[in-house]
Amino acid sequence: MTSEEAPAVREIAVVAFAQTDHRRSTEESSEVEMLMPVLHEVLAQTGLKTADIGFTCSGSSDYLAGRAFSFTLALDGVGAWPPISESHVEMDGAWALYEAWTKLLTGDADTALVYSYGKSSPGSLRDVLTRQLDPYYVAPLWPDSIALAALQAQALIDAGHTDEPALAAVGARSRADATANPHAQLKGQIPHGDHVVRPLRTGDCPPVGDGAAAVILAAGERARDLCARPAWIRGIDHRIEAHGLGVRDLTDSPSTRLAAEKAGAFEQPVDTAELHAPFTAQEVILRRALRLGDDVRVNPSGGALAANPVMAAGLIRIGEAAARIHRGDSDRALAHATSGPCLQQNLVAVLEGDPR
Repeated sequence: MTSEEAPAVREIAVVAFAQTDHRRSTEESSEVEMLMPVLHEVLAQTGLKTADIGFTCSGSSDYLAGRAFSFTLALDGVGAWPPISESHVEMDGAWALYEAWTKLLTGDADTALVYSYGKSSPGSLRDVLTRQLDPYYVAPLWPDSIALAALQAQALIDAGHTDEPALAAVGARSRADATANPHAQLKGQIPHGDHVVRPLRTGDCPPVGDGAAAVILAAGERARDLCARPAWIRGIDHRIEAHGLGVRDLTDSPSTRLAAEKAGAFEQPVDTAELHAPFTAQEVILRRALRLGDDVRVNPSGGALAANPVMAAGLIRIGEAAARIHRGDSDRALAHATSGPCLQQNLVAVLEGDPR
């Protein structure tokens, strides 16, 4: 088949985005109660009802919930009737969005609801995240998420790519930008604090909190019917690093670079980048891997340093980038999501608005 004969790739866009106000704890509400207002809001933005959604996909973690198949309880927030076409990933919601995107590409559905949520407050998040590690050589040592991020930050400092004052500036900028974000958990001028694990201080680390997010995807003219300025997904890809930390260069993220290349991020400049960098040093690594210059607005929402609901923070990066396109604040944006220790798994999406 020649290029002239190849079928056109279906255009798919983010047409709505909603998220909770992220809090340190939501003990007074269940996952369903936390999720339902977000689902109602994102549907209201488009005028759709649950019955109008062709495919539903969610992202969450049974480890956080402390029970198997916990995502089935969250389906109560979607509604038990009419029956829906539904799937789930044990990952950040950004990967649920990737699955929904591929579903719409096949033509099996014209619209998709993607949501994710996480409640980190009930347990020790630093201990829970050790379950992501290699079960034979690393997990038995119980290195928690902050200790591993500190190892990565120290490697970056030793390589001469950054220093502690530069990392402090990343945290200060992120939380200053979050002042305009009504959903952020930390915002404004916050002391950088003492060392948690050297060289990382309190301000270099993300807040622990609970939250949820949802987006709606639509294909072709359906997207234009539902949104005045859809955020078209021009490319999306995800890649993974080696599982063993000892065989990786922690100062670089080749999987992010490859995902960005496959998503077409380097073909044209972007004006905005929403990076899922829970630790300040990781923003330094991602900026280099994604070739982002000073002319690119990075994390205008405040990023994960302002609100980091586990399993939803990556989807929020895509949603925040799309929302800027919806509002006309951006024309071409890059969104990044990560999962696992030290930027192990990375997803990159390129979003674009119609010409003005």
